[in-house]
This record gives sequence, structure tokens and C-alpha cells, in this order.
Amino acid sequence: MAQHARGFTLIEMIVSMVIVAVIAAFMGSYLQPLIRAHVDAQARAELADQLDLAIRGMQADVRRGVPNAIRAPGANCIELVPTKGGGRYRMGPDVSNDTPAGCASGSSATCSAWVDTSDLTTVFDVLNVTGDPPAANDWIVIGNQNGNDVHEGNNRTRVSSVQVPLGTQGQLRVNVASTQFHPGYAEGRFQTISASEPVVAYACVGTSATLDARGNGQGTLIRIVRNFSSTYPSEAACASTVGALQVSTVARRVVSCHFLYDPNAGATQQAGFVWLEMALSRNQERARLAVGAHVSNVP
Repeated sequence: MAQHARGFTLIEMIVSMVIVAVIAAFMGSYLQPLIRAHVDAQARAELADQLDLAIRGMQADVRRGVPNAIRAPGANCIELVPTKGGGRYRMGPDVSNDTPAGCASGSSATCSAWVDTSDLTTVFDVLNVTGDPPAANDWIVIGNQNGNDVHEGNNRTRVSSVQVPLGTQGQLRVNVASTQFHPGYAEGRFQTISASEPVVAYACVGTSATLDARGNGQGTLIRIVRNFSSTYPSEAACASTVGALQVSTVARRVVSCHFLYDPNAGATQQAGFVWLEMALSRNQERARLAVGAHVSNVP
């Protein structure tokens, strides 16, 4: 017997399409808030991560900065002198091991070398080292008592070479440009500034209270590496990249920045306390973080 296959009628197809559309509309209205909430949460998490990384980088630079060397000409820019290490220098002759006894500082391989704050120093022995050891072309800083001393060069000198002395004399023997240092930190402490990063500035540029059409912040946080300048910078000069050794982008979509440091504002500021605050916005989602960073200003 002939078999006749029976398909869908037009009415059945239309009814099926209507049912599927109703189900899809229901599922869409139910899932849309969940999907949007997930996307928004992911955007906030990414903003928070970007903000956290930027703030942590600034904190790290502030904490390893030379004491009393922070310069903050405005709320959107801060300048500091990061160190790569430090240690203790010899403060006087080695009366037990110097040969011949009473020899002049650094006059021979068998004579110790020390920092004499009453005379010029061209070489000194390092008794111990923290962080990265000094290398040729790095800077040595001793006793940064006043805010602009290291920038003016009153208490820093350039390393010409580094040698390994006799074991009784210390870990390193550092040769420097002839300099007379002022009495420095307690226990003969010095700090080393990298030749590749003498001065670091953080600047927020292009920030605005209004967002762009997509709800993003319009500013950028940049990190600027530059050489020393004895002139205390204006906010515009602090944020300038002219003549910079290196410029890198730390964060984008920045809405606002607020860097606060005043060495004469009270005990916390005099102790090297810096307030760092920044806000980012992306697709109308906003994140803000405010933290304090501290560098010991006790010489």
C-alpha cells in the first residue's frame, strides 16, 4: 500500500514560531540582567586591578625614595628620587689592619678608605650593602637633610668605578668624583641612585570631570624618568616629557588624580607621608582608590 508522508501545515509552522518567539523573549528578559551584571562586574574588576597596579607602582617608588627628596608642585604631579639600594660606608681608618699604620685614606690596596666629612672624598669602602650594589655612573647620596639638596647636587656624587677590596676592609671600594659630604645619616648610611633612573615623576594628563561618549575617563597616568634639575618644578614642568629619559603609560581612562605632600604640614608630612588618590572610569563603571605611602625622612 502506498504510504503518504505528512508534513507540517503552514498554520502549525506559524504556531511553532510564535511559541519559540515567546519562549525566547521570556528567556531574554530573564537572562539579560544576569548577563549585564556579569559584564559590569567584570568591568569593575578590571578597573580595580588596573587601579591597584598603578597605585602599588607609585607606592613602591615613594617607599624607596631618597628621604626629603619628594617634590609635589600640584595635585596632578609628584616627583621623587628612587633608590636602587644603599649600605654603610666606612667612617674612619681601620687602626687594626691598615698597613702601614696611619696611612692616608685609600692610598693603597692595604690601606682602608673612609668618608671624611671635613675633607674631599674620592674613594671609600662599603661595609655592607642592601639592595643592588653601586655601579659605574650611579649616584651616591649621603645626608639629604634638606628637600632640594639631592636635586642641586650638594650631597651626591657620581660613581666612576667599583672594586673589591681586601676582606678586612669591606665588601666594596667605590671610587667617586671628588666631593666633600656634610655629616650624613646615623651609622654611616648612604643610598644609591641608578644612573638610568635619577628622578621619577608621576603625572595625570588630560583628566576631565566629564567622561567621553562611551563613559570612559579621558586622562592618562604617565611615569616620567628624567635627569636632576635644581629648579623646583611647576606642575606643568613636572608633567612635561621634554628631554625625558623614558616615558611609560601606567593607567588609562583616568578621571582624576590627587597627590598630596607637604613637608611643612605636620608630623606625618615631615616624616615623608604621601597621599595618593586616583579614579578611573570605563563604560560608565567607576573605581576609586586612595592610599598612603611613606618614606622615612629621618636622616
